[in-house]
Amino acid sequence: MHVDLKTAAGTIRAFTGGKPFDPALPTVVFLHGAGMDHTAWTLHARWFAHHGRGVLALDLPGHGASGSPAAATIGGYAEAVIQALDAAGAAKATLIGHSLGSLIALEVAVRQPGRVRSLGLVGAAAKIPVNPALIEAARANLPAAVTMIVGWSFGPHATVGASPSPGLSLTGLARQVLLRSRPGTLHADLTACAGYDAGLESGNRIWCPTVLVIGEHDRMTSAECGRKLAQAIPGATVAELSGIGHMLPLEAPDAVLEALATVA
Repeated sequence: MHVDLKTAAGTIRAFTGGKPFDPALPTVVFLHGAGMDHTAWTLHARWFAHHGRGVLALDLPGHGASGSPAAATIGGYAEAVIQALDAAGAAKATLIGHSLGSLIALEVAVRQPGRVRSLGLVGAAAKIPVNPALIEAARANLPAAVTMIVGWSFGPHATVGASPSPGLSLTGLARQVLLRSRPGTLHADLTACAGYDAGLESGNRIWCPTVLVIGEHDRMTSAECGRKLAQAIPGATVAELSGIGHMLPLEAPDAVLEALATVA
């Protein structure tokens, strides 16, 4: 079940977790990572939708079923999310973001603090370093870029077949979603992450309830970087997941859900 939100940035498709979106309910917005789409949040979106929340799991511009090109900056994505909230009639929302999505959530909260009820930042850091070789491979639309991301993003258990869903390959799932992204989208996302330097400053300006969910074996946004961002956000709490890499929503969906439920 989904809604198409008409914005100045183009049509943004939002999946609603199997229930019609009701703006009268507490709104929870899910923001995916670079090159991904709403499917990273399938379990979490369904749980919140069936527990009294109005859910919008967005395909960001240029991703999944959404129209318009991918944004070139975190600020550009933040404006698109704000427009999506306007189109949905959501006066306030909890924002939950993974990786790229966490930076977008931070930026929305800084731009419209009265609109953000709480934050869930998953695989987050104040500054997300991106390997130049990865950015170049993504610019050329090489499958090597996807191989790099998949190789660096999962913890040790996921790479040997462990999955919370029997018969599902986590690395295979991530690879297929990334490979079907539109030309230029992954490069735009990685460039936006690499160019965002306002993380610590933004964190200092956040006053809503915030939880950071970090992975012990995260090689994209290290646990140390996640804790540093948490220290910049007044009152933020941290849930650190043992043995987990960067793809936390896929690797440890239940533990991530438990942490997010503390703020959403």
